[in-house]
Amino acid sequence: MTEISARDRRAARGTSSLAAQVLELVASGKASSRAELAAQLGAAASTISLTVGQLVERGLVAEEGTHSSTGGRPRKALRLGGTDEFAVAADLGGSHVRVGVVLPGGGRAEVSTVPFDIGDGPEAALNRLAATLEELADRRGRPLLRGVGLSLPGPVDVESGTVVLPSRMPGWNRFPVTAWLEERFGVPAGVDNDANCMAMGEQSVRPAAHRQSIMVKIGSAIGSGIIVDGRLYRGATGVAGDITHSRIDGAADIPCSCGNTGCLETVASGAALVRILRERGADVTRPEDVVRLARDADPEATRAVRRAGDHLGRVLAANVNFFNPDAVYLGGLLSTLEPFVAAVRSQLYESCHPLVTEHLTIERALLGADAGLVGAGQFALQRALARALREVGTDLGPDRFPAPPRTV
Repeated sequence: MTEISARDRRAARGTSSLAAQVLELVASGKASSRAELAAQLGAAASTISLTVGQLVERGLVAEEGTHSSTGGRPRKALRLGGTDEFAVAADLGGSHVRVGVVLPGGGRAEVSTVPFDIGDGPEAALNRLAATLEELADRRGRPLLRGVGLSLPGPVDVESGTVVLPSRMPGWNRFPVTAWLEERFGVPAGVDNDANCMAMGEQSVRPAAHRQSIMVKIGSAIGSGIIVDGRLYRGATGVAGDITHSRIDGAADIPCSCGNTGCLETVASGAALVRILRERGADVTRPEDVVRLARDADPEATRAVRRAGDHLGRVLAANVNFFNPDAVYLGGLLSTLEPFVAAVRSQLYESCHPLVTEHLTIERALLGADAGLVGAGQFALQRALARALREVGTDLGPDRFPAPPRTV
């Protein structure tokens, strides 16, 4: 993350393997002090101290605060990243974008929402967005910028850094978003779909004990991201968590954007609720209108929202029974409605095995509208960290790093 000199590279070669192990333990939350690292790695305290000191010097690890102690000298807590470095990030919607500064420990600053038209295509839209992010970076201190992150409302091929067959992003198919950002900013870029970014962001502020979770985003469309052992799980081809195209009985033969019929998206998404309520004579044109009616206790809207939550809960129940996560987090616009959340929760408790739900957390995302933004920034910082490690002879790819645990 910070610039690494030739001297640093030579000094690190002998300890690069140990440095990699230290970084993984700190990133996973399994160790957060020098003493814990020494105990888990079976290394001498002096060796661990030297390695941690080198990582701190290069800005790969930071020490801050102290652990509570039952006696003896208080221990400093370790976390990934330097104290002043940052990423700029954006979470794209159809007509607006959430932008802000993301810090290594999962914190955020200068967050705001600005108008954005994704239908303008990638060149025009990204140029305007980049100008906004550059202003953020300049105010924060451009020399300390380590990455740029982007959360996109469509499928992303992370390896190529492109959007693949997006249904609501005209002109974006196969556009090299990651390469475009890296050329513009000169730092590593982290680009992923919105559900994965939300899962990553939410994991960064959750207890380290919650290492298996499902993050569900319910807005105009539906998506989910899966955290396994503290890391984002992408699956064999990068589309793990695509529950939106699960076929359900209640959807009948309603056509879906994927080309099939009867998908969850056609009856439980924000776009589906707009269609359903318009068919019943309601004056709605976008999901925000549905939320407004439901909050005003409109009977038709409330029934439709509850039904949507029930549909989602049925699909989630099969996944929860199979995966047995610690938690299910709900994000996106519809998650702000209590009838929707209650319907999902009720269906999970009704349809899942009691051992699966005994200690299961089911609740809204703590980060709310900022989950995708924080996740995108964390992906960018991880890529910067992976690049810095390669420079000292340790090839530890960004997907090896779990989301950083919550700093207490």
